Amino acid sequence: MNWRKSTYSSNNGSECLEVADNIPGTDTIPIRDSKRPQGATLTIPTPSWTHFLTTIQAGEPPHTH
Repeated sequence: MNWRKSTYSSNNGSECLEVADNIPGTDTIPIRDSKRPQGATLTIPTPSWTHFLTTIQAGEPPHTH
């Protein structure tokens, strides 16, 4: 699994989100706190993650359901 730091994360190390969206054959996106790489991983369905990114990139606030 190749983790990459989110471009929305700050550079001062206090708000670092990593995403591994390069996993073939899965319908989920793992997300973790880069300060705790051995800690818990949040797994989000790929369609939900795609919708989240599209919404953020459009400048809209994310909606909760």
